[in-house]
Order: sequence, then structure tokens, then C-alpha cells
Amino acid sequence: MSIKKHLVRALAVAAVGASVFGLAACSTAIKGVTQNTAATNAPTVTPLVTVGFVARGGDDAWRKAEEADIQNAFSIKAGFDLKYAPATNIDQKSQIDAFNAFVDQGVKAILLSPATSTGWDDALTRAKTAGIPVFLIEGGIEPDNTSLYSTRISAGDADAAKGVANWAISAFPEGTKYFVLEGTAGDAAVAARNQGWDDAMAGHPEFSKIGAQAANGTVDAAKSVTAEALKANNNDIPLIVAQSDEMGLGAVQAVEEAGLTPGKEVKIATIGGSKAALQALLAGKLSFVADYTPLLGQTAAEVVKTVLGGDTIDPLISVPSTTFTTVTQEQVDARTY
Repeated sequence: MSIKKHLVRALAVAAVGASVFGLAACSTAIKGVTQNTAATNAPTVTPLVTVGFVARGGDDAWRKAEEADIQNAFSIKAGFDLKYAPATNIDQKSQIDAFNAFVDQGVKAILLSPATSTGWDDALTRAKTAGIPVFLIEGGIEPDNTSLYSTRISAGDADAAKGVANWAISAFPEGTKYFVLEGTAGDAAVAARNQGWDDAMAGHPEFSKIGAQAANGTVDAAKSVTAEALKANNNDIPLIVAQSDEMGLGAVQAVEEAGLTPGKEVKIATIGGSKAALQALLAGKLSFVADYTPLLGQTAAEVVKTVLGGDTIDPLISVPSTTFTTVTQEQVDARTY
């Protein structure tokens, strides 16, 4: 039978309210796989459910918060034996190797946060043949063959981008020119965020896209891309849409170095909601931040239990976020990522 929609909403609310640092997870590295040892002194459920987590890895605060939240939610206290395998340098091959190793080990479920969206058919087919359900965390796959995974749990890429577009429509009632800083080429999130923006902008020809370029989600790449875009357009880019906080902060640096004032001469909108982005919004350097919560762990844990219990679930579960045009210092200080 299908899981009830009100349960999905309840899980989503729980995920948004969860604390990344509620349980400090200790780790023991074993050939690139980390054994979760969180809450070892707490009462446990036996037998533990072994789950493999093929993580994307990375140094940005958002990603660290997401992966810490997953590890906390899949604690021993919650009845899980989580094996954590972050990608090496966000490399897909290392992810596929870890994924196949989990299949060979016969884990009960696999969480997959794909570094790139394509090239997963063979690995996912192996898991399906072995009877191991796969749960996509945040990122999707292409082609989107829903028969190869149980569900995708995401903060909603398209919805976040729609939030940015709706703000832009209100902030620029007569329209404007804009430039887009995209994430890693081939990432399903890029396509979803572009689609969400385009859907919201349908019927608004007063907005003119002057360019888009991948900046790989980093401050340095975004700074370089933005500097080149400003130079090519005689510093005339009223709006920059950054698909991550880091890229938005890189754009701020490039705008300032070009002698312009971010937030005034160039408005910059981001997707993410990190502490650094909210601080920049408070300072007036960013104009809009679409929150994209990394706190997916509690939702993921409940969904895994649901599927392993024999129930089916929708192929996409969106965990709701919020948006910010203004923020207080108290809100900034309360942010844990």
C-alpha cells in the first residue's frame, strides 16, 4: 500500500526541525567506508539494519551539514548500522566502487547522493537484482528510471528556483537582464533548478538571460566566471542568479572588485541558506536567499523503515524550505551550517 501523504508532511517538518549537531557521530575509517558509532552507549534496537551511504562528500558547509544529519539520523540508537562512504574528490568512479561494494556486502538498503546524474544504470540494476532498495538523497539520476530506486528525498530544486524567480519578478517589475551561475555540469540539480526558474518566468519576456555558465558550486570558480561576465557586459548585469550560496558569495567578491556595489548596482540571489549566505544577506551584499535545507536525515530514516517494512512510497519526497529577503542576527546565529 502507499504511504499516507500526511506522514510525508510530518516527516518533512521533522527534518526541517532536526539539529545537525544533536548527536555527534564518531567514525572509524575502513578502506574508504566509515562505520557509524553514534550514540554507542544508548539503548539499541537489535538486530541493527545495515545501510550503506554513498555520499557526495565535499568541503562546503551545506554538504557537511547534510551528511552529518544523515549520520545522526541513522544512529545505532535508531536501530541502524550505517556505513559511510564519501566520494574521493567528488569522483563518480569512487562512488560506483563504494556502491558495488555495498551490494556485494548485502546491506539492507543504500542511500545514494550522486556526484553526477548519469552513468548509474548498471550499479542500480545490480542493487535491484540483489533486492536492495536504493534511496536517492538530494540529487537525481538521468535518465530518471524510477524503477531502479525507491524514492528521491530532496529539498526541492525546482521549488527553490521558483522562489528565486518569483522574488525577481517582484524586485524587477519592469524586468531586467540576468546572468546565471550554474552548478556542476551534468548534475540533475542544475537541470531541475533551470526548469523551475523557466517555469516561473514563463510569460515574462521582460526578463532577458544574457548568459549562464557552470561555476561548480565554488566561491573561486564563481568569482572568476562573474568577473569575465561583468567584463564582457561592461559591468551591466543588474541581476545574478547563483544556484548555490558559495557561487553567490564568489559573485559578491567579483562585483566588489569591479568597483560595483552588490545589493544595489548588482542584485545577487542564491539557493542554499548557509550561515555565511544569511550573514551576507544581513550585510546587504546578497539580495535574496532561497533556503534549501540539508536536514534530510530524519525523513530519510523514516522512509527507509517504511519501505523495508513492506510499504511503497512516492518516487519523490520534497522536504519544504523557506526563503529570505531579510534576516536578523539572531536567525544568522541560530543557523548550524
